[in-house]
Amino acid sequence: MYEEYFGLNTKPFSIVPDPRYFYMSNGHSEALAHLVYGIKNDVGFVLLTGEVGTGKTTVCKRFLQMLSDDTEIAFILNPKLTVVELLAIICDEFGISYPKNNQSVKVFVDLINEYLLDIHSKNKKAVLIIEEAQNLKQEVLEQIRLLTNLETNERKLLQIIMIGQPELRDMLSKEELRQLSQRITARYHLGPLNIEEVSEYINFRLSVAGLIRGRLFPKSVIRHLYRVSNGVPRLINVICNNALLGTYVQNKERVDIKTLKIAAKEVLGKKNNQKNRKMAFQLLFAGLFLILCIFLGITYRKQIAKALPLTINKETSQNANLMQNEKRKNTITATLEIPNEQIKAATEGMAYKRLFEVWNIKYAQGDGRNVCEQAIMQGLRCNKDIGTLDMMRQMNKPAVLKLQNENNSEYYATLISLNMDTAVLSIGNETKTVDNREVIKRWSGDYLLLWRAPDEYKGALRPGKSGAIVKWLENRLAHNSGQRIYNDSNINVKYEGDLVKQVKRLQLANGIIPDGIVGTKTMMLLGGRISEKDPVLYSGKEGG
Repeated sequence: MYEEYFGLNTKPFSIVPDPRYFYMSNGHSEALAHLVYGIKNDVGFVLLTGEVGTGKTTVCKRFLQMLSDDTEIAFILNPKLTVVELLAIICDEFGISYPKNNQSVKVFVDLINEYLLDIHSKNKKAVLIIEEAQNLKQEVLEQIRLLTNLETNERKLLQIIMIGQPELRDMLSKEELRQLSQRITARYHLGPLNIEEVSEYINFRLSVAGLIRGRLFPKSVIRHLYRVSNGVPRLINVICNNALLGTYVQNKERVDIKTLKIAAKEVLGKKNNQKNRKMAFQLLFAGLFLILCIFLGITYRKQIAKALPLTINKETSQNANLMQNEKRKNTITATLEIPNEQIKAATEGMAYKRLFEVWNIKYAQGDGRNVCEQAIMQGLRCNKDIGTLDMMRQMNKPAVLKLQNENNSEYYATLISLNMDTAVLSIGNETKTVDNREVIKRWSGDYLLLWRAPDEYKGALRPGKSGAIVKWLENRLAHNSGQRIYNDSNINVKYEGDLVKQVKRLQLANGIIPDGIVGTKTMMLLGGRISEKDPVLYSGKEGG
């Protein structure tokens, strides 16, 4: 109805899954990486959870598109089944014949085992995906666990992916299901979009739908949308669709806050008002907490600065500044101000291609997979966010930056190297060395970088957990503090006490909420090359 009015080819906010509209947020990238990791490494069990509407099914569908032809898939959408019904559906999905009216669990399991051995002999894999897995009965979960006992000496014959709402995590934490929970090697909880991702999500979908003019959703409207939707993609879609319809009916050019409020009320109803007030209070508390963390981080840095010996007198300092400025003049070879006619070569695709070359992997434009998916398939992870040069220096990974010239035209560059005063960027077919102040002037703050996680890292590490990743963390912290003795023992180290304190100090010093949870940003801040071939922005921060 409103497509032609706004110059769109299709409805941009349909809730029907369409792979063209798949937006890869940091969370979706991590979720996809966990699914790919689980299947590639034959881990047996993979768990993906998330609130309703956060995009679990969308991630799963994208994952299925990435699988090769040598993978057989069984997909269960409605798991409210008995054990016998579950086994029968698995047979149906894999195309396994079984006796009519069979009620024997043993017959089903034997037939499934025979099928799995057969495809294994053909170098194929079998994957069972269970949607809405929070609806599984306990006895059915136990039977699913027993299916993973089907294995050869080399690997599991059946890979199982369970997708469900947060209640699934609560179920698996029960004592009677501990055997199943312990077999889940890769797990990830998909959260909602943050406010920056909500803005990108809306603009991305409008772009795919063919929008070529103006901004239909001003920033103030997007901020309000984030508050009422809590960053849940499905709610964003429905509210935005209603808002565009309301804007069309009013013959307006773009959505205003009044129209959005009406659209949100239609979707959420009056009963949601109390929930919104509660969420607003939570956001206010989170904001105050973040301000406190930033203040403490600044104080922490000042204390460190005071603790350092001051050995440079005023004259020496002035001479050093003069020498530094002279060095800078001799080093700078270019400006980031690019005429509009040259911007055509500085495309996003060209920047990604250069980034992949730095990592010595292949980037193929137009093959249907976006940049993060291509990186994941080649063993890397992807992080898309907003940051500063200090943050880039800390994470120490090459990145694609979004820049603007004097006419506010956007173009892209690949940050190859970063020192205290200068940066080396690849722009189109050119490589330029520029003053960091020039980067700050032109850079919007948007970046995308690739990174490699250690094999031990299966997802966010929380206090109280144990495993090989804790030993890796202990060794990494020791390395960063200049210690030479690493923990090479077989003792199962627990993530607690001083280790948590060290991580919180690292987070606090770098503007991250010091919750002690080792997630994507904290992992990158820990630094180091997982492989000797991994590129870094400057060698002063690379480590083993």
